[in-house]
Amino acid sequence: MPKPIRLAVKDFLSSLDISREEVFHILEIAKNFKNNDLNFELKNKVLGLIFDKSSTRTRVSFQVAMSRLGGTSIDLNPTTSQIGRGEPIKDTARVLSRYCDVLAVRTFNQSDLEEYAKWSSKPVINALTDLEHPCQALADFMTIKEEFFDFKNVVLSFIGDGNNVANSLILCGALLEVEVRIACPVGYEPNSLIINKAKKIYKNNSLLKITNDPYKAVSGANVLYTDVWSSMGEENKKLEKDKEFNGFTIDSDLVDKADNDAIVLHCLPAYRSKEITDEVIESKNSRIFEQSENRLHVQQALLSCLIS
Repeated sequence: MPKPIRLAVKDFLSSLDISREEVFHILEIAKNFKNNDLNFELKNKVLGLIFDKSSTRTRVSFQVAMSRLGGTSIDLNPTTSQIGRGEPIKDTARVLSRYCDVLAVRTFNQSDLEEYAKWSSKPVINALTDLEHPCQALADFMTIKEEFFDFKNVVLSFIGDGNNVANSLILCGALLEVEVRIACPVGYEPNSLIINKAKKIYKNNSLLKITNDPYKAVSGANVLYTDVWSSMGEENKKLEKDKEFNGFTIDSDLVDKADNDAIVLHCLPAYRSKEITDEVIESKNSRIFEQSENRLHVQQALLSCLIS
């Protein structure tokens, strides 16, 4: 049974911080944790959680993952720590490095995350920024691998906003040579820098497709994926985006255009009847809650490979 192998990098800030081989290793370790085939401990290790944004799955999965590994976690809420009072990141990071063995940071700007990593002597994990959500992408591809056994000929279609989740799916998809299609309204396409990075990695650039037609994107696809149309921090754009995204809901009609064995994913929380219908969430195609569970197993694997 393979044991966790230390990653080549100190930090996991982006999907591109790890290699294709390391992605497969993390997924394999995660599978073994899930099947209770691996006994591995991070006894006496401490995970610090710095969350500037609210969270359910990311926070709980990290806490439970660390607990299952025999370690502990500390929730550093900005409202109850000096972080919320404007202490410089470089000061916070250097202090916490002397208390904690790893930090998981959930914040708005990718540059703030990078600042934590610069000043921290211990590993820093991207628990979500406005640019990327790499831990989510690992769980997503674990779920896809469970369903289809490998990534050969898999077509992943993301319908919705070209947001942080879409960005990480694009980058991780490029590493794994998975065909990724992104369908979004005009003006909501994924970050151009992300697209350019992915195209430099893809051996076949035709595997990445950006379109404004959801029906074209899902035609023959194996995986249909969506996320909320308005991310945290975009509450003031909610009404406007609800109108702009009309026609980009994953419903039974859209699912019928996909492959017969297609599965449906959503990183949650979901606004039922907006980006996805209640019927689809509860359908036989849905793997949404398996996907959510896999956050835990991937987090266990990632922590093991960063601080083992």
